[in-house]
Order: sequence, then structure tokens, then C-alpha cells
Amino acid sequence: MDTVSLLEKALNIRAFYQRVLASNIANVETPGYREKRIDFQAELGRSGTGSGSSVQVTEADPPDGANSLDGNSVNVEDQVVKMTENSLMYNALVQLISKKFSMLKYVINGGGQ
Repeated sequence: MDTVSLLEKALNIRAFYQRVLASNIANVETPGYREKRIDFQAELGRSGTGSGSSVQVTEADPPDGANSLDGNSVNVEDQVVKMTENSLMYNALVQLISKKFSMLKYVINGGGQ
């Protein structure tokens, strides 16, 4: 897989994960709702495009004693931290792909000659 394809897949997975995290936060008061997660490294290693239809989402088991009385396993603070981290990683990937295209443009234009 070439670099641009890998970066595209990583961006797709990060964008999908942002939607998963937003869904977790939106369901923080839904009785019985289980936190949804994805394993970024595993998804990056899987074949496919990393689009929403191919990303495997799992339900997380809450740590011992952390489950609420209504069976909801979402901790808002954890979700906000994960969302912030995911957003930073997404922005880093955007910068990487931008640099990659800048390098390609530089080479196409003859390397500054």
C-alpha cells in the first residue's frame, strides 16, 4: 500500500471514530447503552478502505465497579479525552498528507530548478 492510500485509510478511520465517540456522548443518559470502540491499529492493518462500512466497532465492557445503575457504560470525561486525542491525530494526518502532496508537487515542478 502506498503512502497516500495509507494516509487516506487512516483519515477515514479517524473520521469514523469521531462519529463513534460523538454517538457515545449523545447516549450518555441512555439506559443500557454500552460504550462503542474501535481498535485503530487493528483497523489500519485490516484490508479495506477504512470507510464506515468496513470498520469493526466493538462494545466495551466497563471496568469493575464502574457501571452505572442503569447499565450505561459511558464515561463522558473519558469520551471527551478520546475525542480530543482523535482530533489531534486526525489533524496530524492532514498535515502529513499535505506535506506528501507538497513534496510531490516539488518533484513534478523539477525540484526547484
